[in-house]
Amino acid sequence: MSDAAQPTAAEVRAAAEAVKTALDRHLAAIERRSGEDDPAVSEAFNQLAAAAEAYDELLYDRFDEVTPFEIPGAEDALPPYAGPEEPNAISVLIRRDYLVAEPQRLLAQAQRVEAAEYEGGADADDAAGTVPGALGVLFGEFEPDEIASRHKEFGLEEGDSTLWVTAAEEPFEAGEWLEAPFEHVDPQTVVCRFDVSAVFDDEEDSDGEDELDFAGEDDEELEALDAEK
Repeated sequence: MSDAAQPTAAEVRAAAEAVKTALDRHLAAIERRSGEDDPAVSEAFNQLAAAAEAYDELLYDRFDEVTPFEIPGAEDALPPYAGPEEPNAISVLIRRDYLVAEPQRLLAQAQRVEAAEYEGGADADDAAGTVPGALGVLFGEFEPDEIASRHKEFGLEEGDSTLWVTAAEEPFEAGEWLEAPFEHVDPQTVVCRFDVSAVFDDEEDSDGEDELDFAGEDDEELEALDAEK
């Protein structure tokens, strides 16, 4: 950027004052909020995010410096909630990504499940002999939350994940959305969302990655399967 196009020191100072004002408004909105989903708090949050982003850009352009904050920009936030005030139903949408890091471990665990299911495998259809088949066996046997907590046992490596809670006036009819379960989600009906990604905690990789390790997981047997399942 040329010197002529650079913002002035006064413009940077004005942007800093705008951040201070937005901070005060955000705190005031929180202190006056009427509930967890008060739209005034969301609006104040978006204004603070936009003011912080503008200040950060001007600070960098003028002084080649940045702030230590990572406040998401307004375009990264959900739009203001416009769903029912008292929803009669909710939908929970979950996506979890995994890397098949150890295919042989995945196959071995699925084969153990299949062998237990068929009491020795006499009537097994050998679905666990391929990676897609093994995934079907494991996800058919274990709840998704259990697989998430024990993913390393199954030869999987966690990727990004997200959970959205959406609100609706009325519950859906049985079978209504099964053909296309993830289409037509209105962002304005999202009550809340929770995202997990390595991009959020790269700086914690050295001491945060091992928290989900299982003691002796290489030798640990799977929990006993329900013989009647």
